Amino acid sequence: MSKYVAYVSSYTSTTRENFGIRIYDVDLKNGYLKERDEISISNSSYISISHNRKYLYSITDFGVEAYKIMPDGDLKALGQGTINGMRASYLSTDYDDKYLFTGGYHDGKITVLKLNPDGSIGEITDEVFHKGLGTIADLDSRPHVSCVKMTRDNKYLLAADLGTDNTTVYKFDSNTGKLTQSDIIHSDQKSGPRHIKTSQDGKYIYIVHARGTYIDVYEYHDTEHNGPDFEKIQSISTLNDYHASGSGASALNISDDFKYIVSSNAGDNSACMYSVDKKNGQLTKLFCLPVSGDYPKDVALFPDNRHLVSLNHESNTMTFFSVDAKKGLIVMNHKEIKVDQPNCIIFYEVKE
Repeated sequence: MSKYVAYVSSYTSTTRENFGIRIYDVDLKNGYLKERDEISISNSSYISISHNRKYLYSITDFGVEAYKIMPDGDLKALGQGTINGMRASYLSTDYDDKYLFTGGYHDGKITVLKLNPDGSIGEITDEVFHKGLGTIADLDSRPHVSCVKMTRDNKYLLAADLGTDNTTVYKFDSNTGKLTQSDIIHSDQKSGPRHIKTSQDGKYIYIVHARGTYIDVYEYHDTEHNGPDFEKIQSISTLNDYHASGSGASALNISDDFKYIVSSNAGDNSACMYSVDKKNGQLTKLFCLPVSGDYPKDVALFPDNRHLVSLNHESNTMTFFSVDAKKGLIVMNHKEIKVDQPNCIIFYEVKE
């Protein structure tokens, strides 16, 4: 049986401790985690692993921080890099792992940083500020870059903006590290696009909307003369017909085998799971059920797709469930684990 560890990021501003990342050994058979180590880093709002699976990157108060992933899953610090702005909320690498992108919720800024061959963070190669307003002139209608993800062909950076209700598409020059706006994917008014995932073959793009509580599915084509084309082929709710008022969608994750997508809802405090039709990219909702915690900021399937974990940001817990995809059920299977303000979880296969 494969061996896994899990990395969990969290805020540290409300605690005396400065352990913003925790490493857990994964009990895959029973769907549970056992803490192994703590990493000192301030306010790790999001983490990401490079596509070559060698390095982990984290947002921190000081910018971004890089770690080398050791053979046993432990982390070795490689150093920090500045993003020349307010603390970011999201980060990811391009598919060649030559650049790191950050998205700023607070200042509406995208920063591109060069990555060195050893995985450490180099200089800034581009900075782009989003401009404009959403549909209502309030605080939330200003630019809030909530996610930055490359298309799988490594040609375009997609930047979801929760404040202006659109996802900006940037042509990316991998030689210079520069971004050039190429297109805009317009979402519904007051919908708040939050996170983005792509299908295994790169043909389909999934965007979850925080205010709208739904996932839009797009079919993606890159045409030689006309540039990228994103055709919306489905919109599906993250909620049941009956749900708590004031709910907002949060997480969006895809299973290791790309067969399932999971999302979560604050307010309703629920997790939803979908099967993915790999032929046409469309989703079928399997369930939307309570997670026994407050504000599930992230939910993820274990690598076996038989268990699910919810990171409950406001109740400071992680809760664990057995999953029966065929019956559309989750059943709580262990006691909760206390974690102060958890934000994000990533499972990582250890090569023994």
